[in-house]
Amino acid sequence: MGRERRKEIKRHISEEKLDELLRDAEDKHRIRRLGFVKNLYQGDTIAEAADREARSAATGRRWADAWNEGGVEELMPSFGGGRPPKLAEDEQEELLELLQEGQPWKSQEIQHLLAEEFGVEYHPDYLGKFLRDLGLSYAKPRPKRPNRPENPEEVLDERVADALDETDDEPHNKEEGDEEDGWVVDDDICTDGGTVVGFFDASHPQPYDNSRRVWYVDDPHVERQLVKTEDSAVGFYALNGVSLVRWTETEEKEKICSVLETVREQNPGQRILLVLDKHGSHICEYTRKRAHQLGIDLIFLPAGSPHLNPIEQVWKQMKWTMSPIIVGDEDEFHELVKDVFEQVTQRVSYAKKWCEKFLSVQKLS
Repeated sequence: MGRERRKEIKRHISEEKLDELLRDAEDKHRIRRLGFVKNLYQGDTIAEAADREARSAATGRRWADAWNEGGVEELMPSFGGGRPPKLAEDEQEELLELLQEGQPWKSQEIQHLLAEEFGVEYHPDYLGKFLRDLGLSYAKPRPKRPNRPENPEEVLDERVADALDETDDEPHNKEEGDEEDGWVVDDDICTDGGTVVGFFDASHPQPYDNSRRVWYVDDPHVERQLVKTEDSAVGFYALNGVSLVRWTETEEKEKICSVLETVREQNPGQRILLVLDKHGSHICEYTRKRAHQLGIDLIFLPAGSPHLNPIEQVWKQMKWTMSPIIVGDEDEFHELVKDVFEQVTQRVSYAKKWCEKFLSVQKLS
């Protein structure tokens, strides 16, 4: 690319007079702006002159226009008292660009930016209104997983449609590079009786989880036994089949496949579409092959998108329901989880929005 086209800079004063003003200047704002003009006098482009003063090219263009229009008097910022001047429309656009580049911002940082770049100050009580009028939001930033795609819903929609398409003879769970042997549905598996859709996930509920507010007359506390479990609760939340939860010592692939076998036992005669995350024990070839042998097609969620798995709402409701219940030991807690999970999964409303979004035009028999 060629060099930036140079803007004609008016020489309102001589370079000697400019040097004299620089020597006498004590305020950093004056020094920076006069230094910018000095750089232009020396032959810099606007972008180069602004960069030497640690300012953006947009700021340099604004300073150059001000200098051309009125020389030193127009270039210098006004930090006098009284009501602060409003930013012109083009200055507001420049401010938005700067804020977007460096977001997020604290209020004090924006005040400093306004003073440094535009030479204005806003009263703290007015700053919030001014920024909201510009279109800014003042809120706690929601965490976003860095590996989540920009369009996770579209990705999942494609994967669901692909899983429902039975015209492809290639096993749905098979991926490029997998071994050729073993991708055969077990002889005793029947899948022509319709399709079951369900959601699969593991959780780690504990007897001491407190997720529910309850009323107390006196000191709000619950005396509990020192009960804890190291096991994982692996659940299957079915839309139109039999839901279940099983406890496993680990979440290794063999344990996960054991739960898949139980899912098949409890839902015989039908093809099973299973929505689940990309945990290592879920996506490995061992699990994908065993699932195919069981007549289960896996639909993997996009990375970093647990919100697209309705079973997350099941876990949340289950923990809320169990919160005030006291158990005596680990076995009792395991049974409680099974009972409450069975109770909670009787409702399919947790997946209502999911069905409307991904199954609204599909008919499952």
